[in-house]
Parts: sequence; structure tokens; C-alpha cells
Amino acid sequence: MDSQDRLFRFRLPFHLPSSTIVRSGGVYISGALFAIAFWFLIDAAIYSKTVNASVVHVTFIDWIPGICSALGMLIVTSIDKSRLFDDALGGGASSTTYQARVILFLGFSLLAGGLAGSFVVLIMKFISKGYNEYPTLGMGVANVITNVSIMLSCISLWVSQSVEDEYSYSLAL
Repeated sequence: MDSQDRLFRFRLPFHLPSSTIVRSGGVYISGALFAIAFWFLIDAAIYSKTVNASVVHVTFIDWIPGICSALGMLIVTSIDKSRLFDDALGGGASSTTYQARVILFLGFSLLAGGLAGSFVVLIMKFISKGYNEYPTLGMGVANVITNVSIMLSCISLWVSQSVEDEYSYSLAL
């Protein structure tokens, strides 16, 4: 292999995985993070209903940030990424490109709103009322962990969907 065939000037001590492995790994990591996210929220809800030592209980208000984040993830990952770039040769963005960008912004807004809402619930429901003991405060922390995990899951899925296949060709002139 001569120097023009290499990606780096120096040799790496390992081989980079193929794009199909990276794509599959990203999808599996995304699914695991999404499952872990709702496991934390369901665990907190079950704990609040079964243990009588807790004064505060998980209500529908605690579920709203997770629902917003899940809807945001659904919107963001369902956008076709080829629609986000301007395909028109005239220089102006086409109507489809503009609509895709607006919908993508709405999805990211739902993700950010869900994360911010989980922090608001943690602060307003648990910290400001003085529930500093772990089992009760842990229900609010579980809500934040849920939304952070959903956001990381969305990022992982977005990146793994953006990886091109080894057999895809760009025929743009």
C-alpha cells in the first residue's frame, strides 16, 4: 500500500470498522438508550406507587417531558436527510427543503423542551419543596435521566442513519 492509499500519515494500530457495522452499532446503541430511558421513568412510577415512604408520587406531569422528547425523537429521525439540502440549481431553497427544515426545527424544539421540562419538574416538584432524601429526589433525577437518554438515543440514531453505505454512490456532477 503506498502513501496515496492511506487515510492517515501514520498507521493506526487497529482497523476502522466498515460503515455497515457502524450503522448497525449506532442503531443498537440508540435502541438500548431509548429502552433505558423509559425503564428509569417506569421504575420511578412503580416505586412511587408501591412504597409508602414516599410523600411525592409520579403523576402525569412527570410523564409530559418524556412524551415531548419521544415525539421530538420520532420527528427528527423520520426526516429524510436528503431533503434538508438545497437541490435547486437556482440558488434559492425549494419549498420541500424549507418544509423539511421547519419540521426538523420542531423536532429539535420538542427534544429541547422535554429536557428543559424535566429539569423544571425536578426543581419545582422536588428540590424547591425540600425533598432532599434520595428515594424521593431520585424520582425527579430519573425524569432527567430519561430525557437525557432519549436525546442521546436520537443523536446516535441520527448519526448512524447519516453514515453512507459502502455500496452507495454519489453521481452528482
